[in-house]
Order: sequence, then C-alpha cells, then structure tokens
Amino acid sequence: MNRLVIANADVAGVRTDVHLRAGRIDAVGTGYARPSTPTLDAAGCAVLPGLHDHHLHLHALAAHWRSIRCGPPHVTTAIDLAAALASAPGDGWIRGVGYVETVAGHLDADALDELCRNRPTRIQHRSGAMWVLNSTAAHLVDLQNATEPGVERDDSGRATGRVWRADTWLRSRLPDHGPPPLDEVGMHLAAHGITGITDATPDLDGRTFAALTDAAATGALPQRLQLLGVPLHRSGGRNVATGPYKIVIADSDLPDIEQLEDTIQRAHALGRPVAVHCVSVEACWLLVAVFHAVGTVPGDRVEHGAVIPDEAIGTFHDLGLTVVTQPGFLADRGDDYLRRVDPHDLESLYRCRSLLAAGIGLALSSDAPYGPVDPWRIVAAAVDRTAPDGRVVGQSETLTAASALDRLLAPLDDPGGPARTIAVGADADLIVLDRPWAQMLDDPAAVRVRYTLVGSRVVFER
Repeated sequence: MNRLVIANADVAGVRTDVHLRAGRIDAVGTGYARPSTPTLDAAGCAVLPGLHDHHLHLHALAAHWRSIRCGPPHVTTAIDLAAALASAPGDGWIRGVGYVETVAGHLDADALDELCRNRPTRIQHRSGAMWVLNSTAAHLVDLQNATEPGVERDDSGRATGRVWRADTWLRSRLPDHGPPPLDEVGMHLAAHGITGITDATPDLDGRTFAALTDAAATGALPQRLQLLGVPLHRSGGRNVATGPYKIVIADSDLPDIEQLEDTIQRAHALGRPVAVHCVSVEACWLLVAVFHAVGTVPGDRVEHGAVIPDEAIGTFHDLGLTVVTQPGFLADRGDDYLRRVDPHDLESLYRCRSLLAAGIGLALSSDAPYGPVDPWRIVAAAVDRTAPDGRVVGQSETLTAASALDRLLAPLDDPGGPARTIAVGADADLIVLDRPWAQMLDDPAAVRVRYTLVGSRVVFER
C-alpha cells in the first residue's frame, strides 16, 4: 500500500493523524489527508512504533509449540510428567520441553526410563542448556560412542543421557525433518505488536540460515530480522541484517580464556561486535577480564546478564557494553529463583534500573521459547518484578512502564539506544492498541494489539 492514514491516533497522549507513504511516516498531524487516501481509524487509541524483541530463538520457538510440556505450570510432579509423556501422539520420538528439577529431580537416562521407556524420548531443560535422553533415545543416537564434548559421562565413562549445549550435534543424529516452518511464529509475534526480531541462536548452519532468510523473503516471517548466529566466515542474506557475533559462555564448561579472547578479536577484526551469553557471576567476571584484555567496540553486548554484581556495573559502563536482559523470567519462574538462588544474588537478578541509572545501554527481550514471549507481559514484569507466588524479586530494580516500553522500542542495531518514536521519515512499523496511551501505561499486561504494520503494510488485524 503506497499511502495510508492512521486517523484519530493517540501518539504519546496527543490526538493526531499519522500519514504513511511508501513504507515510511510521511507526516504527523491533521489536515494532510487526501480524500482518496485509505484510512485506518485508531478511534483514539494509542499508536506507537512496533516493538522489537532483541533476543529470541525462532526455530526453537516453533518446535516448542509442537512439543510436550514437561514443567510448571503444566507439569509439577513426576506423576504429571509420566502422564504428559504417555499422552504424546504417534509412536516415534517424543520431544519434551520446559523441564526443571522441582518436577522429578535431576533427570538422567535411568531416571527418564522410569517415566518413559518404550519410545525414544528427549527432554530439554527449561534453561535450554541441556537435553536428557532416555536409554532408547541414547541407543538410537549412539550416545555411548559419541565424541561430542557436551555428552556427560559418569566416573566410569558411561554416558549419563545428559547432553550439554550440543544442539547441532544432537540434531545431526535425529530424524531429519528440516527446520520447522515459521508462519505461525511470525503471526503470533505480530499479534503482540512485534515488528522486529533479533534471533540469538548461535552458529547457524547453512540450512537453518537459509530457512530464516527464506521466511523473511517470502513474508512467512513479516518482521524485520537480525541474526546473531551468522558465522564469521559468512556474509548476511537477503532481507536480514547480520548482527553482533553470538558467543556462548557455558557455565557447564567455562571456555579457555585465551580461546575466548581470540574469538572476540577475530570478530572485531572482521568489523563485527560480539553478543556474549553470560548468566553467572563467574561468567561475568571472566567476560570482564577478556574485554579488559582485548578491548571493546561499539555494539558489543551482554546477553542475559542474569547476575551482574554491584562491583561490575561501573566496569560495564566503562567498557561501553549494552545488556540485553529478560525480566520476564521473574514472572515466569521467580518463585524458583527465590528458593534456589543465593540470597546475596537475588538483588542482582536481571537488573534493569541500576543499569539505566549507571548509563549502561539496556534492552529487554523474551529469550523465547525459554522465557515468556508476550512483550506486554515483559513490560509488566519489569514494572513489578512479581514472581508467580506474588513475592517481589529485586524491588530496587523495577522500572516505570514507560521506561520498560522504551527498552522494547530501541532499534535492532542499537538495542541500548534511544527508543524509536513516531517521526517523519521513520519506517512505518507501527502498532495500534485497544486503549489510549495513559491506560496502556497503567496496565501494560492487559494491552491488546488491534493492528500491526510493517513498512505501512498491515500484517495483523484483530
């Protein structure tokens, strides 16, 4: 659509019209419309730039929705888990997701056999860091003879059935169904007002990379797309942007510091900043040491920053780092954190306010499917930081609704930068809500999106 007017729009509390032309905002104000121009009536509801999810995993999200739920709130006991696995349709492989130890303890192949023995079964821990295979599945992938470093073994050298951060290897041993389609994911995200996505999956192989770029090119994924997992030796693809290079500091196997330094230096030499997965105090200080040794470049970012000690905040600022974090985890599993996390670290979990106060670039994201995908729920979580049981996790780190929303409005290529606004010349990536601006800020979790536009094209209509 070449021209469109969004009439009767509430733009940051001001009633006006927003005029779109050729995929951009052409004018803001009344009196510009031509009689022949198509009009979308906002009916006094808020119109704002489309939201950006600065860290999620598209194919994992698509697969998640086709998997058996193995953790809270759907499954809370070993009996529940056995019933859920028994209900899996078909007679082939079972893929479970969302497991946490409060359900049935620390699963390994033997323990999983007690719950489901007859079908090959693999269950992913809700952190996304580990898969557990039962004996049938372990036999089919020849786990005992695997040389992959992520295959856990006991003191006798026997594979336990637990596989850490080895998704690419494990996928190569499974029935080959190809990457899942992304149409449903794209529409679901659009329904929440998301117009831009950063896929944070590391080390994309050729087929996965092609599937992502094809989904963007065909419109199956209507959002603008940035990829962190583009290998250093590859260039970006059509209709997608190449983001910082994703590096994972795995807490199950901390990397050699010299190798980490070398990887960051190679990325910087190729003109790419880095996006480093960092979720523990140990990983935080390791990363600080490496950045002190090799230096930083604009665009370097820390993914998650799940625990950032007080003493590291000033260093993050001095290094010029941006933190892309997920307060939605607090709403999703804060009660578990309150039980299991060192009390000294609770105030440091998924920091927000202290980072902004220190002048550190901050972006919010979902980490879906491992965290809640709804951005309005993420805003609400940043505001109240309330766990499922009603307790608050880190009161000192709360944000206002406006500040939290801004951290979902930053550009994909500058997630810690200023929030995008409705301004002449900006991309016409817009959302129309079901309520005025002030009511949106009063209760963000209740917000519903009426229309989502990307490049002035309506991609979702409720």
